[in-house]
Amino acid sequence: MSQQAYLKGLLEPIILKLLQEHGSLYGYEITQMVKTLTAGDIQITEGALYPLLHKLESSGLVETDLRTMQNRQRKYYSLTQDGKKATAQALDGLQRFVQHLQLILKPQTA
Repeated sequence: MSQQAYLKGLLEPIILKLLQEHGSLYGYEITQMVKTLTAGDIQITEGALYPLLHKLESSGLVETDLRTMQNRQRKYYSLTQDGKKATAQALDGLQRFVQHLQLILKPQTA
């Protein structure tokens, strides 16, 4: 199974976590941040990122504002109050999932 297949279900909590940590980010910034943090091992495509950002926006978890930077308009995404709650839940669920995976991958012998 490819790394992209694993990433698909984890993309939402990754984005929510980055927005939680940094306040507001624009799409390309998110892709570059993930690439940098993972030393290039995880690369998020625009085709995966923007539909998810739009879904998060339509569900009320993120809000956007347009900013002009160097004569270019960029859409910045930030968490709403509901998004902050959803982030906490998503990260808690992800942490439990990782712990369960560890039990499977490295079972402790009695």
